[in-house]
Amino acid sequence: MRITRVDVFGYDLHYVHGRYVMSAGRAVDALPSTVVRVATDNGLNGWGEVCPLGPTYLPAFAAGARAALRELAPAVIGCDPSNLGLINDRLDAALRGHGYAKSPIDIACWDLFGRSAGAPVAALLGGQRQPRYPLYIAVPLGPAGEMAGYVRARRAEGIHAFQLKIGGDPHVDRDRVEAVLGVTDSADIVIADANGGWALQDAVVAARLLDPFQRIYLEQPCATLEECLAVRQHTTLPFILDEVVTDVPSLLRAVRAGGMEAINLKISKVGGLTKARLIRDLAQALGVRMTIEDTWGGDVVTAAISHLAGSTRPEMLFTVSFMNDWVREHIAGHRPRSQDGIGTTPDAPGLGVEVDAAALGTPLFSCPA
Repeated sequence: MRITRVDVFGYDLHYVHGRYVMSAGRAVDALPSTVVRVATDNGLNGWGEVCPLGPTYLPAFAAGARAALRELAPAVIGCDPSNLGLINDRLDAALRGHGYAKSPIDIACWDLFGRSAGAPVAALLGGQRQPRYPLYIAVPLGPAGEMAGYVRARRAEGIHAFQLKIGGDPHVDRDRVEAVLGVTDSADIVIADANGGWALQDAVVAARLLDPFQRIYLEQPCATLEECLAVRQHTTLPFILDEVVTDVPSLLRAVRAGGMEAINLKISKVGGLTKARLIRDLAQALGVRMTIEDTWGGDVVTAAISHLAGSTRPEMLFTVSFMNDWVREHIAGHRPRSQDGIGTTPDAPGLGVEVDAAALGTPLFSCPA
Protein backbone atom coordinates (compact mmCIF):
# COMPACT_ATOMS: atom_id res chain seq x y z
CA MET A 1 0.00 0.00 0.00
CA ARG A 2 1.47 3.32 -1.10
CA ILE A 3 0.18 6.87 -0.91
CA THR A 4 -0.62 8.20 -4.37
CA ARG A 5 -2.52 11.40 -3.66
CA VAL A 6 -3.30 13.94 -0.93
CA ASP A 7 -6.37 16.16 -1.28
CA VAL A 8 -6.96 19.15 1.02
CA PHE A 9 -10.49 20.48 1.60
CA GLY A 10 -11.91 23.34 3.64
CA TYR A 11 -15.25 24.04 5.28
CA ASP A 12 -16.57 26.22 8.09
CA LEU A 13 -17.74 25.03 11.49
CA HIS A 14 -20.27 27.18 13.38
CA TYR A 15 -20.58 26.97 17.16
CA VAL A 16 -23.89 25.35 17.94
CA HIS A 17 -24.69 27.75 20.81
CA GLY A 18 -23.94 30.95 18.91
CA ARG A 19 -20.77 32.59 20.28
CA TYR A 20 -17.89 30.91 22.07
CA VAL A 21 -16.05 33.26 24.43
CA MET A 22 -12.80 32.75 26.33
CA SER A 23 -10.50 34.95 28.39
CA ALA A 24 -8.67 37.99 26.96
CA GLY A 25 -11.59 38.88 24.70
CA ARG A 26 -11.16 35.83 22.48
CA ALA A 27 -14.47 34.92 20.85
CA VAL A 28 -15.55 32.89 17.82
CA ASP A 29 -18.81 31.96 16.18
CA ALA A 30 -17.34 30.13 13.17
CA LEU A 31 -13.98 28.59 12.38
CA PRO A 32 -12.44 27.24 9.16
CA SER A 33 -11.63 23.54 9.37
CA THR A 34 -9.20 21.71 7.09
CA VAL A 35 -9.84 18.12 5.99
CA VAL A 36 -7.24 15.89 4.37
CA ARG A 37 -7.94 12.82 2.22
CA VAL A 38 -5.00 10.48 1.66
CA ALA A 39 -5.49 8.04 -1.24
CA THR A 40 -3.51 4.86 -1.86
CA ASP A 41 -2.72 2.61 -4.81
CA ASN A 42 -5.05 -0.12 -3.50
CA GLY A 43 -8.10 2.13 -3.66
CA LEU A 44 -8.40 3.00 0.04
CA ASN A 45 -8.89 6.53 1.36
CA GLY A 46 -8.00 7.80 4.81
CA TRP A 47 -9.30 11.00 6.38
CA GLY A 48 -7.89 13.54 8.83
CA GLU A 49 -8.99 16.95 10.07
CA VAL A 50 -7.54 19.94 11.92
CA CYS A 51 -9.34 23.05 13.16
CA PRO A 52 -7.30 25.56 15.20
CA LEU A 53 -9.31 27.58 17.71
CA GLY A 54 -8.69 30.86 15.93
CA PRO A 55 -5.33 32.61 15.43
CA THR A 56 -4.81 33.77 19.04
CA TYR A 57 -5.30 30.58 21.07
CA LEU A 58 -2.17 28.58 20.15
CA PRO A 59 0.59 29.19 17.56
CA ALA A 60 -1.74 27.77 14.90
CA PHE A 61 -4.31 29.10 12.43
CA ALA A 62 -6.33 27.73 9.53
CA ALA A 63 -4.48 29.48 6.72
CA GLY A 64 -1.22 28.35 8.28
CA ALA A 65 -2.36 24.73 8.26
CA ARG A 66 -3.26 24.94 4.60
CA ALA A 67 0.00 26.63 3.61
CA ALA A 68 2.00 24.07 5.59
CA LEU A 69 0.11 21.18 4.00
CA ARG A 70 1.35 22.34 0.58
CA GLU A 71 4.88 21.73 1.89
CA LEU A 72 4.03 18.50 3.71
CA ALA A 73 1.92 16.57 1.21
CA PRO A 74 4.72 15.83 -1.28
CA ALA A 75 6.81 14.30 1.51
CA VAL A 76 4.44 11.36 2.00
CA ILE A 77 3.71 10.51 -1.63
CA GLY A 78 4.95 6.95 -2.25
CA CYS A 79 5.07 6.07 1.48
CA ASP A 80 3.27 3.17 3.13
CA PRO A 81 0.71 4.92 5.36
CA SER A 82 0.80 2.08 7.89
CA ASN A 83 4.47 2.89 8.58
CA LEU A 84 3.56 5.70 10.96
CA GLY A 85 7.09 6.17 12.26
CA LEU A 86 8.43 6.85 8.77
CA ILE A 87 5.45 9.05 7.91
CA ASN A 88 6.20 11.26 10.90
CA ASP A 89 9.91 11.29 10.08
CA ARG A 90 9.08 12.46 6.56
CA LEU A 91 6.76 15.17 7.84
CA ASP A 92 9.32 16.44 10.35
CA ALA A 93 12.05 16.44 7.69
CA ALA A 94 9.86 18.41 5.27
CA LEU A 95 8.89 21.17 7.71
CA ARG A 96 10.16 22.07 11.14
CA GLY A 97 7.43 22.55 13.73
CA HIS A 98 3.83 23.18 12.65
CA GLY A 99 2.66 20.00 14.33
CA TYR A 100 -0.96 21.04 14.03
CA ALA A 101 -0.64 20.99 10.22
CA LYS A 102 0.94 17.54 10.31
CA SER A 103 -1.86 16.19 12.46
CA PRO A 104 -4.48 15.60 9.72
CA ILE A 105 -2.02 13.65 7.56
CA ASP A 106 -1.01 11.53 10.54
CA ILE A 107 -4.67 10.88 11.45
CA ALA A 108 -5.52 9.99 7.84
CA CYS A 109 -2.68 7.47 7.82
CA TRP A 110 -3.99 5.88 11.03
CA ASP A 111 -7.39 5.66 9.32
CA LEU A 112 -5.76 3.90 6.35
CA PHE A 113 -3.77 1.60 8.63
CA GLY A 114 -6.94 0.50 10.37
CA ARG A 115 -8.90 0.09 7.14
CA SER A 116 -6.15 -2.02 5.56
CA ALA A 117 -5.82 -4.14 8.71
CA GLY A 118 -9.58 -4.51 9.16
CA ALA A 119 -9.28 -3.12 12.70
CA PRO A 120 -10.48 0.04 14.49
CA VAL A 121 -7.77 2.59 15.22
CA ALA A 122 -8.33 2.05 18.97
CA ALA A 123 -7.09 -1.52 18.58
CA LEU A 124 -3.91 -0.24 16.94
CA LEU A 125 -3.41 2.41 19.65
CA GLY A 126 -3.11 -0.26 22.34
CA GLY A 127 -6.50 -1.92 22.39
CA GLN A 128 -10.02 -0.93 23.30
CA ARG A 129 -10.00 -0.51 27.06
CA GLN A 130 -13.43 1.03 27.61
CA PRO A 131 -16.50 1.15 25.39
CA ARG A 132 -17.99 4.24 27.09
CA TYR A 133 -16.60 7.35 28.75
CA PRO A 134 -18.00 10.62 30.17
CA LEU A 135 -17.90 13.78 28.09
CA TYR A 136 -17.43 17.35 29.20
CA ILE A 137 -18.68 20.53 27.61
CA ALA A 138 -17.15 23.99 27.76
CA VAL A 139 -19.16 26.87 29.22
CA PRO A 140 -18.48 30.14 27.37
CA LEU A 141 -17.38 33.13 29.42
CA GLY A 142 -20.26 35.43 30.31
CA PRO A 143 -22.35 36.77 33.20
CA ALA A 144 -22.63 34.39 36.13
CA GLY A 145 -26.35 33.85 35.65
CA GLU A 146 -25.96 33.04 31.96
CA MET A 147 -23.21 30.52 32.66
CA ALA A 148 -25.28 28.85 35.35
CA GLY A 149 -28.26 28.71 33.00
CA TYR A 150 -26.11 27.14 30.28
CA VAL A 151 -24.86 24.51 32.71
CA ARG A 152 -28.39 23.77 33.88
CA ALA A 153 -29.52 23.21 30.29
CA ARG A 154 -26.59 20.97 29.39
CA ARG A 155 -26.99 19.03 32.62
CA ALA A 156 -30.58 18.26 31.59
CA GLU A 157 -29.11 16.76 28.41
CA GLY A 158 -26.96 14.34 30.43
CA ILE A 159 -23.67 16.23 30.73
CA HIS A 160 -22.03 16.07 34.15
CA ALA A 161 -18.62 17.61 33.46
CA PHE A 162 -18.28 21.34 32.82
CA GLN A 163 -15.26 23.43 31.89
CA LEU A 164 -16.04 27.03 32.83
CA LYS A 165 -14.28 29.70 30.81
CA ILE A 166 -12.90 32.28 33.24
CA GLY A 167 -9.83 34.52 33.30
CA GLY A 168 -11.27 37.99 33.80
CA ASP A 169 -11.68 39.96 37.02
CA PRO A 170 -10.90 37.42 39.78
CA HIS A 171 -13.83 38.51 41.96
CA VAL A 172 -16.27 38.25 39.05
CA ASP A 173 -14.80 34.86 38.17
CA ARG A 174 -15.40 33.74 41.73
CA ASP A 175 -19.08 34.68 41.33
CA ARG A 176 -19.24 32.74 38.05
CA VAL A 177 -17.85 29.62 39.71
CA GLU A 178 -20.16 29.95 42.69
CA ALA A 179 -23.20 30.32 40.42
CA VAL A 180 -22.32 27.14 38.53
CA LEU A 181 -21.67 25.21 41.72
CA GLY A 182 -25.15 26.23 42.80
CA VAL A 183 -26.76 24.36 39.89
CA THR A 184 -24.55 21.25 40.10
CA ASP A 185 -23.89 18.65 42.77
CA SER A 186 -21.24 16.16 43.88
CA ALA A 187 -21.91 13.97 40.83
CA ASP A 188 -20.59 16.73 38.58
CA ILE A 189 -17.08 17.78 37.58
CA VAL A 190 -16.51 21.55 37.50
CA ILE A 191 -13.28 22.89 35.97
CA ALA A 192 -12.36 26.57 36.11
CA ASP A 193 -10.27 27.18 33.00
CA ALA A 194 -8.57 30.53 32.39
CA ASN A 195 -6.85 29.37 29.18
CA GLY A 196 -3.71 31.17 30.38
CA GLY A 197 -5.61 34.47 30.45
CA TRP A 198 -4.68 35.81 33.90
CA ALA A 199 -1.67 37.89 34.74
CA LEU A 200 0.22 36.28 37.61
CA GLN A 201 -1.05 38.69 40.26
CA ASP A 202 -4.69 38.22 39.20
CA ALA A 203 -4.22 34.46 39.08
CA VAL A 204 -2.94 34.40 42.67
CA VAL A 205 -5.92 36.49 43.81
CA ALA A 206 -8.29 34.20 41.91
CA ALA A 207 -6.71 31.05 43.31
CA ARG A 208 -7.17 32.33 46.87
CA LEU A 209 -10.78 33.29 46.15
CA LEU A 210 -11.55 29.88 44.63
CA ASP A 211 -9.63 27.83 47.17
CA PRO A 212 -12.52 27.47 49.65
CA PHE A 213 -14.71 25.75 47.06
CA GLN A 214 -14.70 21.97 47.43
CA ARG A 215 -15.61 20.82 43.92
CA ILE A 216 -13.33 22.86 41.66
CA TYR A 217 -10.38 21.96 39.47
CA LEU A 218 -8.21 24.86 38.29
CA GLU A 219 -6.92 24.73 34.71
CA GLN A 220 -4.09 26.72 33.11
CA PRO A 221 -4.36 29.98 35.06
CA CYS A 222 -1.42 31.68 33.33
CA ALA A 223 0.38 31.50 30.02
CA THR A 224 3.64 29.89 31.20
CA LEU A 225 4.53 26.87 33.30
CA GLU A 226 6.57 29.02 35.66
CA GLU A 227 3.62 31.31 36.37
CA CYS A 228 1.30 28.34 36.85
CA LEU A 229 3.73 26.83 39.35
CA ALA A 230 3.78 30.11 41.28
CA VAL A 231 -0.03 30.13 41.43
CA ARG A 232 -0.04 26.52 42.59
CA GLN A 233 1.83 27.56 45.74
CA HIS A 234 -1.16 29.64 46.80
CA THR A 235 -3.95 27.07 46.49
CA THR A 236 -4.91 23.52 47.38
CA LEU A 237 -7.09 23.17 44.27
CA PRO A 238 -6.14 20.27 41.98
CA PHE A 239 -4.41 21.55 38.85
CA ILE A 240 -4.82 20.78 35.16
CA LEU A 241 -2.29 22.02 32.60
CA ASP A 242 -3.19 22.41 28.94
CA GLU A 243 -1.54 24.95 26.68
CA VAL A 244 1.97 24.52 28.12
CA VAL A 245 2.07 20.73 27.60
CA THR A 246 2.89 20.32 23.92
CA ASP A 247 5.35 17.41 23.77
CA VAL A 248 7.23 14.86 25.88
CA PRO A 249 9.87 17.32 27.22
CA SER A 250 7.22 19.82 28.37
CA LEU A 251 5.23 17.03 30.02
CA LEU A 252 8.34 15.84 31.87
CA ARG A 253 9.21 19.37 32.97
CA ALA A 254 5.73 19.86 34.39
CA VAL A 255 5.77 16.49 36.17
CA ARG A 256 9.21 17.07 37.68
CA ALA A 257 8.04 20.46 38.96
CA GLY A 258 4.92 18.94 40.53
CA GLY A 259 2.85 21.18 38.30
CA MET A 260 -0.44 19.30 38.00
CA GLU A 261 -2.55 16.24 38.61
CA ALA A 262 -3.92 16.13 35.06
CA ILE A 263 -3.24 17.44 31.56
CA ASN A 264 -5.43 18.36 28.63
CA LEU A 265 -4.17 16.32 25.68
CA LYS A 266 -5.24 17.91 22.40
CA ILE A 267 -4.36 15.77 19.39
CA SER A 268 -3.43 18.52 16.92
CA LYS A 269 -1.58 20.53 19.58
CA VAL A 270 0.96 17.70 19.89
CA GLY A 271 1.14 16.84 16.17
CA GLY A 272 -1.31 13.98 15.59
CA LEU A 273 -2.29 10.59 16.96
CA THR A 274 1.23 9.13 16.77
CA LYS A 275 2.66 11.72 19.14
CA ALA A 276 -0.53 11.90 21.21
CA ARG A 277 -0.28 8.16 21.85
CA LEU A 278 3.31 8.57 23.09
CA ILE A 279 2.34 11.38 25.46
CA ARG A 280 -0.77 9.46 26.56
CA ASP A 281 1.23 6.35 27.40
CA LEU A 282 3.89 8.33 29.23
CA ALA A 283 1.28 10.25 31.23
CA GLN A 284 -0.38 6.96 32.18
CA ALA A 285 2.94 5.56 33.37
CA LEU A 286 3.58 8.71 35.42
CA GLY A 287 0.14 8.67 37.02
CA VAL A 288 -1.10 11.84 35.31
CA ARG A 289 -4.76 11.79 34.35
CA MET A 290 -5.93 13.21 31.03
CA THR A 291 -8.69 15.04 29.27
CA ILE A 292 -8.55 13.88 25.66
CA GLU A 293 -9.80 16.22 22.94
CA ASP A 294 -8.62 18.66 20.28
CA THR A 295 -8.61 22.41 19.74
CA TRP A 296 -11.85 22.28 17.70
CA GLY A 297 -13.25 20.24 14.85
CA GLY A 298 -16.03 18.16 13.37
CA ASP A 299 -16.80 14.50 12.82
CA VAL A 300 -13.31 13.39 11.75
CA VAL A 301 -11.58 15.12 14.66
CA THR A 302 -14.15 13.58 17.00
CA ALA A 303 -13.55 10.11 15.59
CA ALA A 304 -9.81 10.46 16.27
CA ILE A 305 -10.55 11.64 19.82
CA SER A 306 -12.85 8.67 20.40
CA HIS A 307 -10.20 6.12 19.46
CA LEU A 308 -7.51 7.68 21.64
CA ALA A 309 -9.96 7.92 24.55
CA GLY A 310 -11.29 4.40 24.10
CA SER A 311 -7.79 2.94 24.21
CA THR A 312 -6.83 4.83 27.39
CA ARG A 313 -6.87 3.17 30.80
CA PRO A 314 -10.21 4.07 32.42
CA GLU A 315 -8.68 5.21 35.70
CA MET A 316 -6.39 7.63 33.84
CA LEU A 317 -9.08 9.22 31.67
CA PHE A 318 -10.42 12.35 33.35
CA THR A 319 -12.89 13.35 30.67
CA VAL A 320 -13.34 13.71 26.91
CA SER A 321 -14.93 16.18 24.51
CA PHE A 322 -16.79 15.23 21.36
CA MET A 323 -16.16 18.34 19.29
CA ASN A 324 -18.88 17.48 16.78
CA ASP A 325 -21.46 18.09 19.53
CA TRP A 326 -20.22 21.68 19.64
CA VAL A 327 -20.78 22.51 15.96
CA ARG A 328 -23.62 22.60 13.44
CA GLU A 329 -21.93 21.10 10.38
CA HIS A 330 -21.36 17.35 9.93
CA ILE A 331 -19.46 15.69 7.10
CA ALA A 332 -19.75 12.11 8.37
CA GLY A 333 -23.35 11.94 9.52
CA HIS A 334 -22.60 13.32 13.01
CA ARG A 335 -20.64 10.16 13.83
CA PRO A 336 -19.46 9.21 16.35
CA ARG A 337 -22.42 10.65 18.23
CA SER A 338 -22.74 11.10 21.98
CA GLN A 339 -25.76 10.09 23.98
CA ASP A 340 -26.75 11.43 27.40
CA GLY A 341 -23.28 12.83 28.05
CA ILE A 342 -21.50 9.59 27.13
CA GLY A 343 -19.14 8.98 24.22
CA THR A 344 -18.40 5.69 22.48
CA THR A 345 -15.73 4.56 20.03
CA PRO A 346 -16.69 3.18 16.60
CA ASP A 347 -15.79 -0.47 16.11
CA ALA A 348 -15.57 -0.39 12.30
CA PRO A 349 -12.12 -0.47 10.65
CA GLY A 350 -10.04 2.69 10.72
CA LEU A 351 -11.65 5.73 12.27
CA GLY A 352 -15.01 4.05 11.73
CA VAL A 353 -16.68 7.00 9.99
CA GLU A 354 -17.51 7.56 6.33
CA VAL A 355 -16.92 11.08 5.09
CA ASP A 356 -19.28 12.59 2.52
CA ALA A 357 -16.69 13.91 0.08
CA ALA A 358 -19.39 15.53 -2.04
CA ALA A 359 -20.35 17.72 0.92
CA LEU A 360 -16.80 19.10 0.99
CA GLY A 361 -16.86 20.12 -2.66
CA THR A 362 -13.75 20.64 -4.77
CA PRO A 363 -10.39 20.32 -2.99
CA LEU A 364 -8.56 23.52 -2.17
CA PHE A 365 -5.51 21.82 -3.70
CA SER A 366 -4.13 18.36 -4.29
CA CYS A 367 -0.75 16.65 -4.48
CA PRO A 368 0.12 15.75 -7.16
CA ALA A 369 -1.64 18.79 -8.58
